[in-house]
Amino acid sequence: MALEKTSFPRLRRFNLIMGFLHLIQGVFMWVVSNDSTRPVYTSFLAFDQATFTLSPNPQVFLELRFGPAIAVFLLLSAVAHLYLATVGFKPYVANLEKGKNPIRFFEYSLSSSIMIVVIALLVGIYELAALIALFGVNAAMNLFGNSMEDDNEKREKVRWASFIYGCVAGIVPWIVISWYFLASVTGGEQGPPGFVYAIVPTLFVFFNIFAINMVLQYKKVGPWRNYLFGERTYIVLSLLAKSVLAWIIWSGTMAPV
Repeated sequence: MALEKTSFPRLRRFNLIMGFLHLIQGVFMWVVSNDSTRPVYTSFLAFDQATFTLSPNPQVFLELRFGPAIAVFLLLSAVAHLYLATVGFKPYVANLEKGKNPIRFFEYSLSSSIMIVVIALLVGIYELAALIALFGVNAAMNLFGNSMEDDNEKREKVRWASFIYGCVAGIVPWIVISWYFLASVTGGEQGPPGFVYAIVPTLFVFFNIFAINMVLQYKKVGPWRNYLFGERTYIVLSLLAKSVLAWIIWSGTMAPV
């Protein structure tokens, strides 16, 4: 894939700037946040001596602090961008010339999956097994994105299988989150906090724009004919999605009082 060599130094600076923006926000979220938490439960079966039956026995596994959880997905992005702008720059360029960036999807598989877990906690999904499953399915979606780029590295005709599989995996967490969110809205007088109403639809839109960006890249629509335009779009989307989620939660529940 022929790319303008002069674009790479600008992209290096761009990653460096984005890395520091994620880093500053991540440190802020970790340090300047209250102790707001959400419980994470296990529901292992326990034997009831009175009825001689097995039944779920909910127990608090941990109280997850939002500040560090949000800081982690920002700091993961910071590490990835700073790596690509420094010691990882040469392999980064080599991969971009092949029309791929595996570091992007490896980072997303962790950072966006933590974001999904945080959103799930906000709508009332507290069971450890469910949270692990949502994390894993979302991570799989991003790894399918990496497979999409690998599959099409030397192909003239685009192969969409990995993209389709990724979309199937990616919609599962949002079905579950939407179900719990709507149930909490309609199930009583007191629904979720107001800031959650902003988070669920906004982040759903952001997650889907990532997929649209990939489609535009492979369809070579307008400026997306240049792979680096799509790469910059991924970088901007990542910063916006993480920042929006972090600051809405911070203002809604984590700001010191």
